[in-house]
Amino acid sequence: MKYVSYWHDTAPRFAGGLQAPVEGHYDVAVIGAGFTGLGAARQLAMAGARVVVLEGDRVGSGASGRNGGHLNNGLAHSYLAARQELGKERAIALYKAFDCSIDTLETLIAEEGMDCNFRRAGKLKLASKPQHFDGLARNFEAIHAEVDPDTALLSADDLKREVLSPFHGAMLSRKSAVMHMGRYVVGLAEAAVRRGAVIFEKAEVTEHSQTGGRHCLKTSKGMVTADAVLLATGAYTTPNFGYFRRRIMAVGSFIIATRPLTDGEVAATMPGNRTCVNSMNIGNYWRLTPDNRLIFGGRARFSATSDQRSDERSGKILRESLGRIFPQLAGVDIDYCWGGLVDITKDRYPRAGYQDGLWYAMGYSGHGAQLSTHLGMTMADAILGRPDRNPLKDLDWPAVPGHTGKPWFLPLVGLYFKMLDKIK
Repeated sequence: MKYVSYWHDTAPRFAGGLQAPVEGHYDVAVIGAGFTGLGAARQLAMAGARVVVLEGDRVGSGASGRNGGHLNNGLAHSYLAARQELGKERAIALYKAFDCSIDTLETLIAEEGMDCNFRRAGKLKLASKPQHFDGLARNFEAIHAEVDPDTALLSADDLKREVLSPFHGAMLSRKSAVMHMGRYVVGLAEAAVRRGAVIFEKAEVTEHSQTGGRHCLKTSKGMVTADAVLLATGAYTTPNFGYFRRRIMAVGSFIIATRPLTDGEVAATMPGNRTCVNSMNIGNYWRLTPDNRLIFGGRARFSATSDQRSDERSGKILRESLGRIFPQLAGVDIDYCWGGLVDITKDRYPRAGYQDGLWYAMGYSGHGAQLSTHLGMTMADAILGRPDRNPLKDLDWPAVPGHTGKPWFLPLVGLYFKMLDKIK
């Protein structure tokens, strides 16, 4: 078994980063070379801006290269809850932003000729308990009537053509997609460079200051100045950006990938070949890769640490969960096990805007693979003075009480959700 991300291990290495010292003045400095930062950098460079991307590790080394490979449209929340919490207008706007994000990815991938296995797969939100189906049905009725008619409610019998595991029905969102995350993030970085952006890897921003209208960014490789800065670091935001650290909880999400399954095993497990997520509070998500591996993930442990020891412990829990959901795969070999950090906000809604002289987009709360490129491009347009398309503009973002960057309370949260899963 390899303790590395399947996406990293099966993608080419980005070779377009500059090795020269970090120096000079730019119109915009982007901090973070994941989907958000690279999407913004490409958009800015295409408009003629001088752009530098500063990445503390490697392109796609964070959440963009460590996720489950889902591009799910719609909201992570119940739409009914979002409508109540945000108001109907903003809830619809945010839902449609996720829809538009899939369209954005499809268009961008075609424009840049990327080989990243993009495919409209459709997503199944699966009812793990009979009582969960009632909630799914109520949510479906509102979504189908108000915002997304390209959805369907499936019975347990309908699911026999989709997932061969005893679920109690599902909501199908047909716009959802999949792609190879590693190939996409490298392709996006290469596209940004082709369009004129400059990317420095291993250039962590250690200090930031602003004098007048000019930002100064010190890195481990030198210093640049810029007229504007976009922070796109999510759960990997460093302590020198304290405002954002107090509002982001970095939570581990862990994933395993099986050996390639035979055609017979696929037919006996996932004949529908869609993305899937179950309805438990401590839930699981899964999909097939183009070479028929089952990628299976979840918050196996409530931890803010992702290293080989932590990933190995979580991988054992995930393997047990895989065997419970798909007993037919209980003994299958696991080829990959990895983890990463998810940037979760208190209310689990993402945030994007302008604060204390910095532009930012983050807080995707486990649903950033689909939205991040689109939101990065949206913030680039805002920096350029174009019409504002930000669905999160002026959404209040309170700090997490008692949180300074290290989520000490995660084990308590885990116990609470485990209790909910037992009684609901």
